[in-house]
Amino acid sequence: MADEKTRTSGEVPRPEPSGPILPTTTQEADKPQPPKAVVHPAFYVIVWISLSSSVILFNKWILDTLEFRYPVVLTTYHLTFATIATQLMARYTSLLDGRKSVKMTGRVYLRAIVPIGLFFSLSLICGNLTYLYLSVAFIQMIKATTPVAVLLSSWAMGLAPPNMKQLANVSAIVIGVMIATFGEIRFVWIGFLYQLGGLLFEAIRLNLVQALLSSAEYKMDPLVSLYYFAPICAAMNGLVALIWEVPRVSMAEVYHVGLFTFFLNGLCAFLLNVSVVFLIGKTSAVVMTLCGVLKDVMLVIASMLIWGTPVSGLQAFGYTIALGGMVYYKLGIEALKGYAGEAGRQWAEFGAARPALRKVVVIGAVVLFVFVLFGGLAPTYDPSQYIAGAAEKFGVSS
Repeated sequence: MADEKTRTSGEVPRPEPSGPILPTTTQEADKPQPPKAVVHPAFYVIVWISLSSSVILFNKWILDTLEFRYPVVLTTYHLTFATIATQLMARYTSLLDGRKSVKMTGRVYLRAIVPIGLFFSLSLICGNLTYLYLSVAFIQMIKATTPVAVLLSSWAMGLAPPNMKQLANVSAIVIGVMIATFGEIRFVWIGFLYQLGGLLFEAIRLNLVQALLSSAEYKMDPLVSLYYFAPICAAMNGLVALIWEVPRVSMAEVYHVGLFTFFLNGLCAFLLNVSVVFLIGKTSAVVMTLCGVLKDVMLVIASMLIWGTPVSGLQAFGYTIALGGMVYYKLGIEALKGYAGEAGRQWAEFGAARPALRKVVVIGAVVLFVFVLFGGLAPTYDPSQYIAGAAEKFGVSS
């Protein structure tokens, strides 16, 4: 049909532009964005383990090797350093902005912060006194009983009902530490009692902190806690130091250690608290538990290498039981099964991707195990004592 209208679509072809095609994006979007700084959580783990181990070894070196036998003075210095540093950080940085959400009043400070500070001071004093009598290796073995002390003290303080299943779960820790104690070669009763006292005071402090933090309005990270606790702890420790140790300290002993050494020691102790904040934010409680176990084992090995601390096979056996019991108590059997399966899968993938590196790791682990077993843990054999005994029996001068 001639008059039939043809229907066309609404899409009309647009004419080609005669000029250049302009960009459709804005200049702001086209600007190269700076790469985001991504730090692997392993970095925070390594920093925390390094600082935590360094503080313990540093304190032992100053108190024992350099013979600055004033642990209360050293603890007071650490807390004074932390007080000054946290005050400066609160004024010039944002790391302590969390304190603004804490409803801290004078009444709360006197009823909560001061008691916690008291037990914190007592635990630090006893902990540093222990370095005068016991080896770092044996101290770390005793510290494995901290979960047991926290559990029992929470029952005694009425913060938790007694639970026999939990007590059975921590029994392996107690048995392991008892075996390690029986195997200790250089056992000193006064040092052992100081360490037990430090564990008791630390357990009470942890329970008081848990009771305080159970309220949402008092939630605070370790750095904010240090901001509140350090001044009162420094004052308490300073009072004890003035009565007990300051009259006996001479400037010659201070200069023997060195002012710069003291500064590094205080800085190391303070940076440890800062690293804990980042570690908690970047990892989980499981990672912190396993890192703590790794740190303790490394400290035992470091004590053997630096100070030649003898560790008997019985001690190693008992400490292994204690560490295994601590991991089981904190994680539980189901979590351990899950993590073991995941670790096996990751190890298999690592072996498939880098078989040569996997062999190096295995060989290195075997060499380290043999060295520790037959080098550090093996009993020392000195034939001279037997030769001298035989010569004396036959009347021959050796």
